Amino acid sequence: MLRQVCNNTLSKAWSWWWQTSSSRDEYALWILNSTICFFFFAWFAKININKSKKIKPLLPPGPKGLPLIGNLLSLEPDLHKYFFKMSQIYGPIFSLRLGKKFGVVITSPALARQVLKDQDATFANHDVPEAAKEVTYGGMDIVWTPYGPEWRMLRRVCASQMLNSAVLDEVYKHRRKEIRRTVNYFYNQAGSPVNFGEQMFLTVFNVITNMLWGGIIEGGERESLATEFRQLVAEITALLGMPNISDFYPSLARFDLQGIQKKMRRLALKFDGIFENLINERLQINRQGGKVSKDFLQVLLELKNEENSKVPFTMSHLKGLLMDMVVGGTDTTSNTMEFAMAEVMNKPDILRKLQQELELVVGKGNIVEESHVTKLPYLYAVMKETLRLHPVVPLLVPHRPTQTSIVGGYVIPEGSRVFFNVWAIQRDEKSWDKPLEFRPERFLNLKIDHYSGNEFNYFPFGSGRRVCAGVAMAEKMFMFLMASLIHSFEWKLPQEGVIDLTEKFGIVLKKKVPLVAIPIPRSSVLAFYQ
Repeated sequence: MLRQVCNNTLSKAWSWWWQTSSSRDEYALWILNSTICFFFFAWFAKININKSKKIKPLLPPGPKGLPLIGNLLSLEPDLHKYFFKMSQIYGPIFSLRLGKKFGVVITSPALARQVLKDQDATFANHDVPEAAKEVTYGGMDIVWTPYGPEWRMLRRVCASQMLNSAVLDEVYKHRRKEIRRTVNYFYNQAGSPVNFGEQMFLTVFNVITNMLWGGIIEGGERESLATEFRQLVAEITALLGMPNISDFYPSLARFDLQGIQKKMRRLALKFDGIFENLINERLQINRQGGKVSKDFLQVLLELKNEENSKVPFTMSHLKGLLMDMVVGGTDTTSNTMEFAMAEVMNKPDILRKLQQELELVVGKGNIVEESHVTKLPYLYAVMKETLRLHPVVPLLVPHRPTQTSIVGGYVIPEGSRVFFNVWAIQRDEKSWDKPLEFRPERFLNLKIDHYSGNEFNYFPFGSGRRVCAGVAMAEKMFMFLMASLIHSFEWKLPQEGVIDLTEKFGIVLKKKVPLVAIPIPRSSVLAFYQ
């Protein structure tokens, strides 16, 4: 029909030519009409293709929100579980309106790969909460500094001067000293209930501070400082995980309507006072030509004095890194230890396997040394399985794209707050057999490096440029400490029953009910516990 109309129209339009050209036949007319129709259809198709190209990809689906408020009122306290529930409704990528902020939640290994590997440079910045700016000297630390020359300088300092395996091996004596001290503490508490998580925090704190500034603080002052730090760290992580109007409505940040920035500023001043005293004391020793240990503080002070660096390393950078080590390294490792011991105590057969492995590698009458831990594959599997079920930072630190991007066919606007629900991804039945069960055996025959961030069904330390810088330290600390405690003691509950593994959500995942356990020495040799 369309072809007939086209032919009739063209015949009338060109009739004057045909009337004066009697030598042209009908066949030639048909060829001419067909050619013009072809160009007509090509033009028509081009217009429609251009129109289809102008149709922009949609934003990720998500629940409808209220004007101005968005979905803020529907959020639940256990945000990782709420995000998982929403993913069951809206799919592996969905969006939320968080006041003026646009939030995106990713709950899929494939989509996490698109962001953290394929578009890593675009998503390399973290979305900095106002509270974090207060406690990290305006965001001058490795966690919150924007990706660029300054961040690369800080990362290089951590990698070459503080957190690589060679440097950590040099401060092995600090780990051993504190772990032996902890074994002695539990021996003295034998038969009595102890707060396991509290003691783990104290041990990790003592190790880290010894690595940071050596033996500047000793004795009762040291224990007092550890107690103060634990309280400060708990308050800081709570404030960092608290919903803040200043983050959802940036124009209101200066008013600090909830007082979160003010509270964080007060905590930051306490930390800064401690850091100032330590730094001034070390500088005074240096000026007097006194002998100091080559700890991290000394290394950082020497870096600060270098003048040939393209990006200067300032005192604020130095304090920011100290803050990262103390806040980021203590609560995280001690919480993982607490979850691991709780899981193992709930599964006596796993505890037996660990003890048998240690007896075979270490020997029943010998003390665990860090050189043993590379020969303990089952313990290593226990650590991996603990981090699978209870990732330290369940939603990672939110990322922030520097430009509008396409992920999974959806638009992610520039400046969005992008969450990765690692907690849900690592419990996905598509990737894991019986995902809710604590089964270390699943990791025994897997030869891949699970902490590199290249496996997107398991990345408890993040991935890409912003992968956690302290992985090597966390791994050494967990393995050495856990091996020592399992080899030295039996662990019992004050009362019969199953340990409650309920989690308390925060920027750092905690055990809701503290683990209280009774240590019972496995050896009668006193020297084993000294």
